[in-house]
Amino acid sequence: MKTNLIAILFLMMTLASCSKKATSDVRQITDEERMEWWQDARFGMFIHWGVFSVPAGFYKGVAQTNSGEWIMNKGKIPIAEYEKFAKEFNPTDFDAKAFVGLAKEAGMKYIVITAKHHDGFSMFHSKCNPFNIVDATPFKRDVLKELSVECQKQGIRFGFYYSQAQDWNHPGGIGNTWDKTIKRVSSEKYILEKALPEVNQLLTEYGPISIFWWDTPRDMGKEVVDSLYRVTTALQPAIITNDRLGEEYPGDHKTYERRIPYRAPKDKYWEECMPIRGSWGHRSDDRNYKSKTTLIHNLVDIASKGGNYLLNVGPTAQGTLLPETVERLKYMGQWMKRNSESIYGTQASPCTQPEWGRVTMKTNDNEATLYLNVFKWVDGGNIVVDLKNNVKSCYLLEDNNRTFVTESSEDGIVLKLTGEARDTVSTVVVLKLAGLPSRLPLKEIGQDDKGNITLLAERAEFQSLDAPGAEYDVEFNCIGSWNHEKAKVYWTFNVKEAGVFTIESGYTAEKKSKFTLSLAGQSGDVTLAPTKSKKRFKKLNMGEFTISKAGEYTLSIKPVIGEWNPVLLQNIQLNRAK
Repeated sequence: MKTNLIAILFLMMTLASCSKKATSDVRQITDEERMEWWQDARFGMFIHWGVFSVPAGFYKGVAQTNSGEWIMNKGKIPIAEYEKFAKEFNPTDFDAKAFVGLAKEAGMKYIVITAKHHDGFSMFHSKCNPFNIVDATPFKRDVLKELSVECQKQGIRFGFYYSQAQDWNHPGGIGNTWDKTIKRVSSEKYILEKALPEVNQLLTEYGPISIFWWDTPRDMGKEVVDSLYRVTTALQPAIITNDRLGEEYPGDHKTYERRIPYRAPKDKYWEECMPIRGSWGHRSDDRNYKSKTTLIHNLVDIASKGGNYLLNVGPTAQGTLLPETVERLKYMGQWMKRNSESIYGTQASPCTQPEWGRVTMKTNDNEATLYLNVFKWVDGGNIVVDLKNNVKSCYLLEDNNRTFVTESSEDGIVLKLTGEARDTVSTVVVLKLAGLPSRLPLKEIGQDDKGNITLLAERAEFQSLDAPGAEYDVEFNCIGSWNHEKAKVYWTFNVKEAGVFTIESGYTAEKKSKFTLSLAGQSGDVTLAPTKSKKRFKKLNMGEFTISKAGEYTLSIKPVIGEWNPVLLQNIQLNRAK
């Protein structure tokens, strides 16, 4: 019965929407066409804003943990009490034209704003939820409508964040475990009464919507999730969705949060979302701003790996951004005015990640242009690009009359830096290649002259059902961020001299943990006792394994389900017994 109701509602919404559209046939848009603008954009603004900006991280005078938008949950605030904040939410200083203009000035190409976060408050004039910015506040204005209009005027793509499963205000929403006054109803009822109608309204009354950004999938039935997916894509076929609707719905791009992958992900399309300071939503005590240098380096780093940077800002209850935020966005805009050619429309670097900076690329007519973003500029110093191409030209992006000498070596193309850096954060040098990039082969992992093998943490491969699962930790030169017990780490290497190998490494762990090591058809469990310090690594003996003949082998480490806790793991050493 519930599934039938959802199907009927879906049909009604689709028919109502279709009746508003032009009757002429529209050619089916391909995935590549849908994603083209998004992939070229590289830089967008995320906005976490809602009634949570009123308490701004404090409840009854006490600072709550987590980001500002989680205050209802962390403070265990009852619904009736939390709704009172709406009466204080009156952002009269909000100016949609100025807001969109600032995003454009920063070099951003799209905006995504929280239409409804987990607290259940709608930042638009919801027809089914009275707890919204028009009906529940003295402000009485629909900020999403105003932003939509301004984005169209100023040529910025517009999109919505929507918490589809968690809703701490509705009795059928997931997540509110503290308010005992709630008279529970089914999650299907919540979907029928609130989520589906709101999604339908957002996609039919706010003009062309480029992005729908789902968040925190929870235990919802497949029929329910499928109804949300189908109504979204039916109402706006060109829309782009992320990967947080549900397990079986990968969306159009992979989402990474707060942490940039060390290597370029294998996903064709991916995005890094990150707040400009510590919290997503506004907190009055949050001064943990990223520096201007970090923000530029993040943007370049992400673009060099083929991703987009969705940089979050959290407006105040008055509807403005703090001066520190505005200053940083304007600074990024100044850098982008001079160097945006190295960001927009670029592809991932064809090179190994260099220590001196990052590389982005454009290709055309079987030739490639590399943009060398030099973070560490030394007058008279050399930088190396590990390609074996001939060079057509090499010059400064901001001044093509300022050229540089290059030469070929066994390590690749060597470029001599001369003069002062044009920019103290990142100076961009253009390197035009004759032909498409030709990589120097990575040196194979093999035995040294003593028969030993070193498996560098930097060369590890990762396999995970979650993103990123585990990754190389630059700070500690080890494998870190290993937060998922289904994340496997492995290396492939060559053995010329067979024998018995003792396997060792170094590790830190806050809690007891266990993984399974597999090599050459053998496997064994390794238990890791807690260590005293994260920075002081303890020696780890992982046992002896026999490799009976020469050939290619894979050593893999897989957490033991139910007995795994995060660890840091250093390079692995295979010492051949004499």
